[in-house]
Amino acid sequence: MTRLFSRRYFLGTLAAASAAGAGHAAPPAESLRPVLRGEDFFKRAVRSVEDILREAKLAGKVSFAVSNTSTGQGLETQEAAVGRPPASVAKAITALYALDTLGAEHRFETQLLATGGVVDGMIMGDLVLVGGNDSTLDTDALANMAANLKEAGIVGVKGAFKVFEAGLPVLPRIDPKQPDQVGYNPGVSSLALNYNRVHFEWKRANGNYAVTMEGRTKKYRPSVRMAAMQIRDRSTPIYTYEDRNGVDAWTVARGALGRGGSRWLPVRKPGLYAGEVFQSVAAAQGLRIGAPQLVELLPAGEVLVRHQSPTLRRILKDMLKWSTNLTAEMMGLAASTQRAGKPQSLQESASRMNKWAIENLGMTEVSLVDHSGLGDDSRLTAKDMVTALLKVHSEGLREILKPIAMRDEKRKVINDHPIQVHAKTGTLNFVSSLAGYLTGPDGTEMAFAIFAADEDIRATLTRAEREGPAGGVSWNRRAKRMQQQLIERWGVLYGA
Repeated sequence: MTRLFSRRYFLGTLAAASAAGAGHAAPPAESLRPVLRGEDFFKRAVRSVEDILREAKLAGKVSFAVSNTSTGQGLETQEAAVGRPPASVAKAITALYALDTLGAEHRFETQLLATGGVVDGMIMGDLVLVGGNDSTLDTDALANMAANLKEAGIVGVKGAFKVFEAGLPVLPRIDPKQPDQVGYNPGVSSLALNYNRVHFEWKRANGNYAVTMEGRTKKYRPSVRMAAMQIRDRSTPIYTYEDRNGVDAWTVARGALGRGGSRWLPVRKPGLYAGEVFQSVAAAQGLRIGAPQLVELLPAGEVLVRHQSPTLRRILKDMLKWSTNLTAEMMGLAASTQRAGKPQSLQESASRMNKWAIENLGMTEVSLVDHSGLGDDSRLTAKDMVTALLKVHSEGLREILKPIAMRDEKRKVINDHPIQVHAKTGTLNFVSSLAGYLTGPDGTEMAFAIFAADEDIRATLTRAEREGPAGGVSWNRRAKRMQQQLIERWGVLYGA
């Protein structure tokens, strides 16, 4: 049976360690098994790396490194120079890249501007919704912008309603290898709304289904036309998608719907989505405007309304907590655009970030293909990740990383566990990563990175299987148990 250290076991180990006296030496710079003098207590009280990996059935599929943050001393490694998929741990690099480029207090701004001037409340030219790289924009914010437009005295628009989303590359999805329906793989542009997801809901009555597609928040439920759903009499596939005449055209299998339910689906046309929702909330303010028209060049005009995002630091803290792929991509692209002009693709932007990481974080083999870690071809080494964590240790990354709970044998949170962990998790099918900082019972702080991946199994998965492959959940649970066991091992050996 798998055993996670309990608090009682952990503290008992510490007490026994103290009783063993000072007859042991400090561990060497890098080793799989610390070499100790005197009564070899730790070898009996702490499970070996080999045992931990064997129990998790992950031998040969794990890389890790751990170092003391005060001295930089390497404490223990396992295949630390082997590049593995980092999954969302890549977002920690993106956060550092964005902070270094834009600054922690930077705010993104979404605008409404008028061309042709304003006469007696009438916009003589066009009204333009301008995306400003704010990944947190939602329907509530657009409704507030519409209200502010009314308060500014605007009563009508003689020209068209236009939308500018081309401040960043306009992409239909982050990773083309993901299933169509997963909400974590939406379109990307400089204009995002509700994290570029549309709320699909179905209700059954009298044998038929009522279906809605909405830009929903708690306060508003505007319907959209740019995403449409049709029910098909089939069992599989559950969803299909196609771009049909400028519409995100979905179908869903009737056999999968049951009595009712809902889910968020990805939006492939962010500009049209935001434009249609703004058209709806503007109408609620009595302002009738035409259907949104996308423009590739930003027209000159007078800014009438501005909406500012939270600070970049706040956005990144939420991104690292919730692991939002769209935020990572937009922040990385915004940083690349600020540094050297708009890139043409995520790969080009990630390449710029890789170069920055080598020059500024001391990394040597960083190879990311996007800013979120979603792409299959991204690789990081545990050695490089720990090098970066050591480099920025005093620059506040720990404060925006997510606290990671330690758990007992029944997976219940141990609130008073002697080890504290702040880290970034990463999860893909048969990939589980964790990197950040741990503080031992005596206050010793360490930087660590653990990358686990079964790339052989991943290579067999079809695109359709990627939303929930057989065996994926149990594999992930074993990997997470392994991560905690390694962390508690390091806490006993190096932080007690």
